[in-house]
Amino acid sequence: MEADMKVGRQAKIIDLINRYDIETQEELAEHLNREGFQVTQATISRDIRELKLTKIAVNGGRQKYAVMQTGGVGMNEKYLRVLREGFVSMDMAQNILVVKTVSGMAMAVAAALDAMHWSEVAGCIAGDDTIMCALHSADDTVQVMEKIRRIVGKQQ
Repeated sequence: MEADMKVGRQAKIIDLINRYDIETQEELAEHLNREGFQVTQATISRDIRELKLTKIAVNGGRQKYAVMQTGGVGMNEKYLRVLREGFVSMDMAQNILVVKTVSGMAMAVAAALDAMHWSEVAGCIAGDDTIMCALHSADDTVQVMEKIRRIVGKQQ
């Protein structure tokens, strides 16, 4: 149970830092509390370390948290876990892949898909529980669906 809460919380952190310019651990804690996650400063600090978040410069000399773009195996495993935990189903419409996720996890799952750097994927747009991925061709859509099936371990 604790591991599921941690994965959900870390997926929400990725979602939040992709949506908002969050500069401090305190701001991140406030956002998480508003989303229903009761967190301590120690938990936030540990999550930031485990997710390998870094600070990048934004307009006006401010900084914000961002996911460090490394090819590290540990980070890939985090993204794979987010994809596995958030995935519900997928459907194909030619070169468009529609992925349904657990409510509130679409942005985190889309970030995970983007982090895979699959050449077939042109880009993803995420809402609350739905992702639309544009692929280069219908054949690419079939290939990506198979890759996702292997990752999430679900047949459909």
